[in-house]
Amino acid sequence: MFIPSDFVETDLTWLDRLLARDAFVTVVTTGGDGLPQVTLLPVVYRRDGEDILLEGHWARPNPQAGHAGPALVLVHGPHGYVSPGWYPDKEAQARVPTWNYAAAELRGTLEPVTDPDALIGMLDRLSATYEAGVGGDWNLLPIEPRQRRMLGGIIGFRFRAHQTQIKLKLSQNHPEANQHSVIDALSALDSPASHELAQWMRWKLEVPQR
Repeated sequence: MFIPSDFVETDLTWLDRLLARDAFVTVVTTGGDGLPQVTLLPVVYRRDGEDILLEGHWARPNPQAGHAGPALVLVHGPHGYVSPGWYPDKEAQARVPTWNYAAAELRGTLEPVTDPDALIGMLDRLSATYEAGVGGDWNLLPIEPRQRRMLGGIIGFRFRAHQTQIKLKLSQNHPEANQHSVIDALSALDSPASHELAQWMRWKLEVPQR
């Protein structure tokens, strides 16, 4: 991922924040024809220091299912348009439209999981995570015989990240007056996505500069 120096972030708590807001990631591998294979799917994220693990599963008919080896995972964050008309110094300096966003790219290794008991454990963690997010109480366990038979329709995976890049393009290359003005403008829009982007900009401004 191309990241100008102003937007590089190395603090992995921002990765925690990205995956807490949206763990529906893009998994990219290389197919037999040399072209990318891509799947969008939910994952369960765990981090212990710099050790990063994602768990999920493919539908067995998916051509990417069962891939073992190098892979790329894209994590998507908030994003939105920024008008140069929002900057208080727009007359004094040349300013152009831009797009603010937060994202991460993880490079690592995929390990397929087909053992039924391991799959059940992964599915239980996945369902527990997302049921809690919607206030639900559905449980996979104890698994029913019909559900166990359905395990044959999926292949699980573990993804272990070896390299992490986090990009926070949140107007850090502008004077603070411009950043605050963009935050105010985004907050005034009738758009939850713009309000979220403004909040991420506030969080970034609160972090002491290294």
